[in-house]
Amino acid sequence: MSKYTSFPEPLEDNPFQDPAVTQHSSNTGYATLDLYNPFDNTTRPPPPYEATAPPAPPAQTPPSRTTPTEPRNYGSYNNSQPVVTATTTELLKKQEELEKKAQDLERRERELESHGLGPGASRQNNWPPLPSFCPVGPCFYQDISVEISQRFQRIVTFMYYFWMFCTGTLVLNLFSSLAIFCVDTANGVGLGLAILWCLLFTPCSFVCWYRPVYKAFRTDSSFNFFTFFFVFFAQVVVFVIMTIGIPGWGFSGWIVSLAALKASVGVGVIMMITAILFTAQLAIGVFMLKKVHSLYRQTDASFQKAQAEFATGVMSNQAVRQAAANAAANAAQGAFTAPR
Repeated sequence: MSKYTSFPEPLEDNPFQDPAVTQHSSNTGYATLDLYNPFDNTTRPPPPYEATAPPAPPAQTPPSRTTPTEPRNYGSYNNSQPVVTATTTELLKKQEELEKKAQDLERRERELESHGLGPGASRQNNWPPLPSFCPVGPCFYQDISVEISQRFQRIVTFMYYFWMFCTGTLVLNLFSSLAIFCVDTANGVGLGLAILWCLLFTPCSFVCWYRPVYKAFRTDSSFNFFTFFFVFFAQVVVFVIMTIGIPGWGFSGWIVSLAALKASVGVGVIMMITAILFTAQLAIGVFMLKKVHSLYRQTDASFQKAQAEFATGVMSNQAVRQAAANAAANAAQGAFTAPR
């Protein structure tokens, strides 16, 4: 039992004789308590103190990303910021549009009040713009910027300019017919018809298809839309006849123009210019017919509304009501005075 309970024998080695301790004690490169005694009376100065530089900190390497494709999380505020910005932009655009519409309505109301002559009075006619000394006054009131909504002002303005273009083409047709008559006096019938077409088509086209389309877009009138489609389709057919240029019909179309080149090159060139204008007139007419029809389909106009407007317009006419009343009175009087 003694060998298991007895303490081990002490080591004979001296721990203060360790080489690390003796080497440290023998190093006199810096001041230690063993080498310097402040109470020593010697005149030797204390050994200089040399501070050792602190060890440099270990270099820190940034942590490597294990998932390079992982999306960054910017927080809920950053994620909602683009959506909020887009919504705010749309609201600002809508607000600007509403403000423009409100300003346009206010401007139209002011212009309507300024053009009015008083309560219950109608506006003063301003078309055609005739001088004050002319014995005949204007027949219609026309102001596209006031009476037509901003959505349809462009199409109505273009139709007005197209009517002016048709009128100018008829005037040029009159001069070309006069030119061919000066070269060949046998074309007197064509010159007379050209004068008739210029005097007839100019006012009739304004009254029969321009004014209906103007009133259709002004009041969204179904009856005026159908009137325009019927009359303008017939006008397009006339444009085809003008472009062809049948001899003796008073139109300087392609047939008459090519034939005039044999008689005179100068007159033929003038008539060919007229034929080119007739062709452009036909192309624009077909395009505008389709354009107005597409805008008509976007409105609330219909054939039933056109019938109702026609009936209301007929019954509201004072002359028609007076004629109907006279007819009814004559019928009643005849029934009482008839022999029994």
